[in-house]
Amino acid sequence: MSRVRASPSLRRRIGETLDVIVARDPSVRSRAEALLHPTVLTLLGYRTGNFLYRHRRYLIARLVCTATKVLTGGIDIHPGARIGRRFFVDHGSGVVVGETAVIGDDVSLFHQVTLGSFGWWHEQEHARRGARRHPRLGNGVTVGAGATLLGPITVSDDALIGAMSLVLSDVAKGVHVRAPEAVAGHAPALAPQDSPRTEPQPPHRNGSERTHES
Repeated sequence: MSRVRASPSLRRRIGETLDVIVARDPSVRSRAEALLHPTVLTLLGYRTGNFLYRHRRYLIARLVCTATKVLTGGIDIHPGARIGRRFFVDHGSGVVVGETAVIGDDVSLFHQVTLGSFGWWHEQEHARRGARRHPRLGNGVTVGAGATLLGPITVSDDALIGAMSLVLSDVAKGVHVRAPEAVAGHAPALAPQDSPRTEPQPPHRNGSERTHES
């Protein structure tokens, strides 16, 4: 009997994930140690669930992602979310990513991050029309621990959302949002000129070969 081997593309994708973990988590010293990182199990469960979801196997997709949530200690990613390459979850406990969230390449989320909606009482019509109800994160975005992003907002490339921030409107490219300046109510979108509380950030160190994919 011939042995089943992983395809070159699958091996490359796994290796890429392990390299990202080693690069972004100073406590991880090798690929072998990276295999035990919650990002690995998170992506395995999400990719499987997302494949099933895209093939309209909604119940099984939910079961896979629910099992992943239990095994990872509370990383709750809906199988309908769209996540790009080199995604990283640091610690991960309490992370919530909604069904219509879109996450670009090279994005990092810390623990207790929420990419949520405004609630069913506001968004029944959006759901019926199939409109996006959750945030879109561009390439190279980092979201700090305990941050909450709600609604169909867009966080542009290379933005940094500080820990414990509340963001309810769009964030411009390269902007640093700090927790004390939580965006609330009908506040205008943040932009670089909002300094000194917002600061442009340098390009992401893993910004090459970015592609959006489900």
